[in-house]
Amino acid sequence: MTPLSYRRHRFPPELIQHAIWLYLRFTLSYRDVEELLAQRGLDISYETVRRWVLKFGPAIARRLRQRRPRPSDRWHLDEMVVRIAGERLYLWRAVDDEGEVLDMLVQRRCDSRGALRLMRKLLKKQGFVPKLLVTDRLPSYASAFRRLRLTCRHEQGLRKNNRAENSHQAVRRRERKLQRFKSPRSAQRFLSMHAAVHNTFNFQGHLISRSTLRIFRAEATAEWRNAVAAA
Repeated sequence: MTPLSYRRHRFPPELIQHAIWLYLRFTLSYRDVEELLAQRGLDISYETVRRWVLKFGPAIARRLRQRRPRPSDRWHLDEMVVRIAGERLYLWRAVDDEGEVLDMLVQRRCDSRGALRLMRKLLKKQGFVPKLLVTDRLPSYASAFRRLRLTCRHEQGLRKNNRAENSHQAVRRRERKLQRFKSPRSAQRFLSMHAAVHNTFNFQGHLISRSTLRIFRAEATAEWRNAVAAA
């Protein structure tokens, strides 16, 4: 694993890491992060925060993904429309039954080739075939499953796929905050970083006790600190 190097930066690593965490963890713009840092007496422009996120964010996301446990074997797949530079594109997403984001793919297709590309990428990344796949009633999924010759159970239905539908909400919030994504490449890059941080801090606090929540938060914070550690 390539170590992160914060050398030749004006500000200390802890401050850079905190700014990146604020932007990726919460529904904030770069200007919002600038204002929050200014409240602490730190004169840092939003452009500086943007450069930090672009430089260190992808590497931090890879480290976080490497530390995640194996997801469950019940996967939910769904697609949503996103408008980028006036063009209608599709964000394909896969999550497990606990809300862990497995993968996402921004592409122009909403057909069997698009579903097939997502499934191939997902299976290669995860390294195993799930026991259950849940999708909506889009015929493209069934066509892709047949071409891949998958033998796992496939359930279709809008309500059955609420787990995937709910996972779109965080993306919609960020899309509005960012005033839409600027390009397919930048959208894919940001969503990959966002998903890694979301998975790390996704506790589903309404399902656990307060004491358990404190333990999970401490573990997530430790994962983050290990991921952003300097060389």
